[in-house]
Amino acid sequence: MNTTNKVQVNVGSLADMGKRFASAWNQATAGEQIQETHVTFLNVQTMLDTLSPRRLELLRYVRQHGAGNVRELAITLGRDYKNVHHDVSVLESAGLLVRDGRKLAAPWDELQASVSLVAA
Repeated sequence: MNTTNKVQVNVGSLADMGKRFASAWNQATAGEQIQETHVTFLNVQTMLDTLSPRRLELLRYVRQHGAGNVRELAITLGRDYKNVHHDVSVLESAGLLVRDGRKLAAPWDELQASVSLVAA
């Protein structure tokens, strides 16, 4: 079985996020295994700012190669350390990068974006 590790990136309201949480909670209490990860942004601009082309490049690199630390990542990408450090902080805060000590990982094979057109 070929399983792709995906993260669902959503733009929606806190109510939308709460509904996903409640659904997962109900599944878990029913003994079902939850195999999904969601990241929710409250507006499209925040999502676009967070997932800028440079940050997506960084995520791709870390997914494929990993990174021992931020300095190593900055050198490998040929970018300024301060900018890479900021990008890592933003992506880590969003839940898209994972840190184990100094080591960085992007555990997702795929990022799927969804934008709600229904007003909350």
